[in-house]
Amino acid sequence: MSTTKKDLIDRIAETTSTKQTLVKRVVQGFFDEITTELAKGNRLEFRDFGVFETKTTPARTAQNPRTLQKVEVPAKRRVVFKPGRMMREGLNGNGNVSPSKPQEDYDHT
Repeated sequence: MSTTKKDLIDRIAETTSTKQTLVKRVVQGFFDEITTELAKGNRLEFRDFGVFETKTTPARTAQNPRTLQKVEVPAKRRVVFKPGRMMREGLNGNGNVSPSKPQEDYDHT
């Protein structure tokens, strides 16, 4: 089963009592900023959650398995993610990871 961005937006809007349109703008803005920073070559570190960074795969010569024809594959950048402590513990059942509760004095405008 996979979770979509819409599913996340719906859950966040419900748990924070915030309008879906606002949550959608914030979530999309967050994703856009992550993409922008990675495109600049920056490393993104979210303490206890994990680290996003780019790695460059060097150019190489590959071979088509059907025709055995040689093909040049250009160098490319890819995103790698290294999970942080809380994510590892949550995935392995060692931690008590639960969604954050909204603060009572949170401004819902």
